[in-house]
Amino acid sequence: MGALTQIVVWLNGAANALGQVFDFIAVMPGWLSATLIGFVSGIAMLIGFKWTSNQKAFKRTRQDIRANMLTVKLFYDNMPAGFRAQGQVLVSAARMLFLAIVPVFAMIVPMLLLCSQLALWYQARALRVGEETVVVMKLGGAEDAPMPNVTLDTTSAIADLNGPVRIASQREVCWRLHARENGLHRLVFQVNGQPVEKELAVSDGFMRVSLRRPDWDWWQVLMHPREPAFDPAATVQSIDVDYPTTSAWTSGTNNWFIYWFLISMLGFLCFKGVFKVNL
Repeated sequence: MGALTQIVVWLNGAANALGQVFDFIAVMPGWLSATLIGFVSGIAMLIGFKWTSNQKAFKRTRQDIRANMLTVKLFYDNMPAGFRAQGQVLVSAARMLFLAIVPVFAMIVPMLLLCSQLALWYQARALRVGEETVVVMKLGGAEDAPMPNVTLDTTSAIADLNGPVRIASQREVCWRLHARENGLHRLVFQVNGQPVEKELAVSDGFMRVSLRRPDWDWWQVLMHPREPAFDPAATVQSIDVDYPTTSAWTSGTNNWFIYWFLISMLGFLCFKGVFKVNL
């Protein structure tokens, strides 16, 4: 799984660079940016589907379905012919599903990378000045191993209200912090004298929010692409920041994915005639 994680790390590097195009989200209403991205995503999926699928086979299969449906209508009083035609319809439908396997698999990775980039904007919101949050550092090692010396460097951007609180049984160190200044800040921890960093976003509007600096696990790396993953042998395994959730039905926590999917499918279907895609 280490090799798979490394591949995801490389893909994230490219996705993070390309993800700069989403900076316009910061200056637009959430519903508008989510709708625009959904439509463009649907069109991109449509183009990808066209160029990765066997369009001639799709067209022939759809023609077979229409012909057999017509047979059912014309020979409704001929049960053997009707049953044969219905059977052919089912066979053709199964063939279309089989033909869709290649384009679907071809688009899975780009769509996952896209969703992980969008989650940075929509899955949570940045802290507001004056709000508090909890930061949890997960440590490696056995449960009965000595806890390392961990401290948080002071900064004018945050106030350390409580911490570090050590939970030896969970191998965790926690802080309760108070946000003081807007901006993308760096939390710098000293772990046995070695600096370890984590982003902290404070803003009144939309801003990229990295919920976790992940451990060396391909799924965690994929879901949290903004910051580099910790090495499997590192003392620190992950750092989480408890950001507030939002309830907007177009761009709120978890809701954004449903809205994006629906709008992208709408764009996919609305433009299939424009791009002459058989499906």
